Amino acid sequence: MTILLKPIKAKRVSDQAYEQIRDLIFRGQLKPGDQIMPERDLAQALGVSRPTVREAIKKLVTMGLLEHRQGQGTFVRSTDSQREHNPLALVIEGHDASLEELLEVRMGLESQSAILAAQRATAEDIQGLETALEAMQAENAAGRLGIEEDVSFHMGLAFASKNPVQVYIMKNFYDLLHFGIRENLQALWEEPASLPIIRRQHQEIFAAIKNHDPEAAYQAMKEHITFVLDFVRNRRG
Repeated sequence: MTILLKPIKAKRVSDQAYEQIRDLIFRGQLKPGDQIMPERDLAQALGVSRPTVREAIKKLVTMGLLEHRQGQGTFVRSTDSQREHNPLALVIEGHDASLEELLEVRMGLESQSAILAAQRATAEDIQGLETALEAMQAENAAGRLGIEEDVSFHMGLAFASKNPVQVYIMKNFYDLLHFGIRENLQALWEEPASLPIIRRQHQEIFAAIKNHDPEAAYQAMKEHITFVLDFVRNRRG
């Protein structure tokens, strides 16, 4: 029997630097509008050369995750500016996709994320989810929407899936969700009766991930998205 094996290639240092910064953005630890450290400081923190950092940043700019601002530095792209780099937004452009249709897609994507996250989440992933959950609850308690914190929680789930395709799709999907639906989310979060329900649902999702229970994670996520979807449909009616 002939077995075909391919030589193992070590990752370039610049690719590793790129992945670290990209993952901070995907996890929501670096948020839209945040300024990243100067090139020299990044090189020192990562233990690499400045040309290596420069190459990593160039790749992130090309991907539309970072942007250079003349005389100011390098920043995580805002949601509006990311839209022009978002392949999903380009596909949907001109098709008048509704929030309801986006949520129907989200049902499948996030349920899968929850299953995989429950199977694969590391202690670091779980800590990140807990931090995002606490930040989201703090924002709500202060009378704010906590949209960025909510996104960080759901992106943390995608990241914990350890599937780079899932992460990339979810990142672009959430950039799209941000665009043009703030009023809908505001109506959901400001509905007094919905707040404790949403809070409980997020806690149940987190508990299932922490307990590494894929079935419970799937059910908790399905309940959450179904609740939001029903809210949108009832509001439309």
